[in-house]
Amino acid sequence: MATGKYKTWQMPDNLTLLRGFARNGYTDEEIAKKIGISRSTLSDWKVKYSDIADALKKGKEVIDDEIEETLIKSAMGYSYEEVTKEMQLNPETGCYELAVTKVVTKHQTPNVTALIFWLKNRRRESWRDKISKEDLQSQNILLTLGDIDDETE
Repeated sequence: MATGKYKTWQMPDNLTLLRGFARNGYTDEEIAKKIGISRSTLSDWKVKYSDIADALKKGKEVIDDEIEETLIKSAMGYSYEEVTKEMQLNPETGCYELAVTKVVTKHQTPNVTALIFWLKNRRRESWRDKISKEDLQSQNILLTLGDIDDETE
């Protein structure tokens, strides 16, 4: 590593570039390679130079927030307008131009996979796949009680 290379990446234009790399989904390893350093050097820079760490963090937050919004929208379903345009003769100009011929409101149904993903991460206790030993024990107690109720009928 060239001595003082970090100073180059602390310049405003380069911090913007780092933010952009992070926003575009590059991993720290890929970013390090793009700027000509090792992954461990980038890790060191993030600890030593808060402006570099902040640029990478802010870039990742932007895309993470956008993806989270998209996941929520997909999970809940949404409405959108489908616009159809066709070439038509404009009587005023005598030229053909694209004109809106139809607007239809459509509804995208909720995405079950997105719903499951959200619930498993946000409501782990109720939606997790793994059942704990305590859950099994309480289910066995309930089953046993259920068997007793069945026998008394």
